[in-house]
Amino acid sequence: MSKITPWLWFDTQGEEAAEFYTSIFPNSKILDVTRYGQAGPRPEGTVMTVTFMLDGQEYVALNGGPEFTFSEAISLQVSCGSQGEVDEYWSRLSDGGQEGSCGWLKDRYGLSWQIIPAALGEVLGDPDSGRSQRAMRAMLAMKKIDIEELRRAADQA
Repeated sequence: MSKITPWLWFDTQGEEAAEFYTSIFPNSKILDVTRYGQAGPRPEGTVMTVTFMLDGQEYVALNGGPEFTFSEAISLQVSCGSQGEVDEYWSRLSDGGQEGSCGWLKDRYGLSWQIIPAALGEVLGDPDSGRSQRAMRAMLAMKKIDIEELRRAADQA
């Protein structure tokens, strides 16, 4: 069976980020920490990689240096079943970061996240194109997705 493990490149904050992420998501933990040795290229004993699990999905944080940073070209989507989940993940992940639009945010490490309620797909996929387009216009004006506001917008005639 094949397995895909995303690697996230940090300058020096990989362990801190992994601890932050595992504190937010259920079924999450640090699995392994490796350190640079005598051969470098970073100082001996500093954290090289942190393998961690977020809600059952494995990731590796690499402290690779300042050469590369995150961009919106890649993001992690959090699928939420309720407004309470949206609010909780939004609040915790955006703390120290930046709120974006349409459910997107950047966390304090610059990693992009999409905090998306299942209801968004329901209203945007509504077979009534008028309802779906009204919901789309409402979503485009939002930062954090508000499920009730989406539904109100979809229902307006």
